[in-house]
Amino acid sequence: MAVRVLVTYDLAEKDAEMLRQAAGSLVIEKATSMEEALGKALDAEVIHAGRWSDELWKSAPRLKWVQSGGAGVERFLTPDFVSSPITLTNAQGVYAVPIADHVMAFVLHFSRRFNLLARKQAGHAWANWGECDPDELAGKTLGIVGLGGIGSEVAKRAKAFGMRVIATRRRTDRPSDCADEVRSDKELPWLLRESDFVALCLALTPKSRHLIGEDELKLMKPTACLMNIGRGGLIDEQALTAALRQGAIAGAGLDVFEQEPLSADSPFWDMPNVMVTPHNAGSSPRSHERLMELFRENLRRYVAGEPFLNVVDKKAGY
Repeated sequence: MAVRVLVTYDLAEKDAEMLRQAAGSLVIEKATSMEEALGKALDAEVIHAGRWSDELWKSAPRLKWVQSGGAGVERFLTPDFVSSPITLTNAQGVYAVPIADHVMAFVLHFSRRFNLLARKQAGHAWANWGECDPDELAGKTLGIVGLGGIGSEVAKRAKAFGMRVIATRRRTDRPSDCADEVRSDKELPWLLRESDFVALCLALTPKSRHLIGEDELKLMKPTACLMNIGRGGLIDEQALTAALRQGAIAGAGLDVFEQEPLSADSPFWDMPNVMVTPHNAGSSPRSHERLMELFRENLRRYVAGEPFLNVVDKKAGY
């Protein structure tokens, strides 16, 4: 009997054909709205989730496996889904390269004072010598919170700029050839005190929600910049706004927010020491190709009865 696969976004036909080549017993269907997805869920064994809701998986009694299109999976982890036997896999590794590039763009944006220079340009104003003087990255310290796939790619780029790289991670028994020093996640205060730039590269879980709040921001250098490419909920945004306004830290590069799209009245839009990007750090032509390659391989494994790549521990949240 054919395995029925439901893709809940507008899958291109060339991608659907590539997926069909993973095994000879696949039926690939797509749904471009939640209403359409609900109508096609009854016979689905597999869902590749763009659109997602609790109602969707509960409407799919044959569902055995869900592939997330992103590395973060917090939207899936309702109590009922966590306790279900359905396997969840994520897109870990798919977006690491462009996100790491994005982090370094944030670093260069602030170190070269582009945040100030762009405003000068918009006002047709020449910056006087000493007014917007840039800094050098060599010898500066980059702290990476969450040294996983993305964090490791960030570390490689930072080392190429001559930076000292320090990091925290949940498991310190895993060796790293791209960071100068790695400590446990309990050593976050140490990392915040030491760093000139802090990059948040970890998943959002109940444990990590508002990991960076008022107390943590007070530990950072007043010349330091905070960058978030993980999830908006990692930061207490009210505390960050206050710290930026008071000059407690120098700047923030933010690609993710607690509420998205970011509200038009958010103070972040107009703050000269904030760079806002619209949750597109992982965007590149290669990202989609890697996602399709990952899903195709996991489809092959599903049909063959082999272990999946990127299985999520639903209770841990990553």
